[in-house]
Amino acid sequence: MLEITRLTKFYGAKKALDNVNLTIQPGELIGLFGENGAGKTTLMKSVLGFLHYEGGTILLDGEPVTRKNIGKLSFATSEHSFFPNLSPEAHGEFYGEHFQAFREKRFHGLLDFFQLPKNKPVRSFSMGQKNQFEVIMSLCQGADYILMDEPFAGNDIFNREDFYKVLLGILEPTETVILATHLIEEVSGFLSRAVLIHEGRIVGDVRTADLDEQGVSLMDYVKQSYHYRADRVSRALDDFAGEPETPDDTEETS
Repeated sequence: MLEITRLTKFYGAKKALDNVNLTIQPGELIGLFGENGAGKTTLMKSVLGFLHYEGGTILLDGEPVTRKNIGKLSFATSEHSFFPNLSPEAHGEFYGEHFQAFREKRFHGLLDFFQLPKNKPVRSFSMGQKNQFEVIMSLCQGADYILMDEPFAGNDIFNREDFYKVLLGILEPTETVILATHLIEEVSGFLSRAVLIHEGRIVGDVRTADLDEQGVSLMDYVKQSYHYRADRVSRALDDFAGEPETPDDTEETS
């Protein structure tokens, strides 16, 4: 179990995380949603120990995250954490030597699924391929908690949709995925829970099964939680239409 209690993080004078409380059970598939700058990446990097935080606690199976248990966590990010000069095969050998629970069969199966070259350096891959490989490594490390931060950038919708189906088929019951993304409607079908963050605070936390029982879509729940104004676009267009044209400064006046 991952337990986050009263987590607080500042960037200078700005409070990026504001007393965040979140408990994540094994086997959950969680979507972490929020606008740009809401605190999604900061929350993930705090859990992973990449950032120092000013207040609160993070416990992984009852213990602080240290070198002893960091292997229970993996991370996929479009910032990339692989070795660019190594091939996928070389990565597999390295991970197999350093992670006791490395999932070799899954690793090769996902390489085949994405049709990634196995013996070329990863730096030669396209951006979409690099992000695919990042996801593969996070899923094959053998971690119990797999954190993904916008991992599908540069991938077409067909690759993404097929991958969600494969993901559901390969995960073990105890593996937990926490996925930060803006693709709410696209991922709603395979999530078990949605967590919403706004200005560093958790503003929504719901199980998708409960939404289904209520006949509420995940997108509608997100809009309600963020107090989305349906007339936002029409009001903006009305404002633009009411603005006078800016005179051409180069035009001579008589």
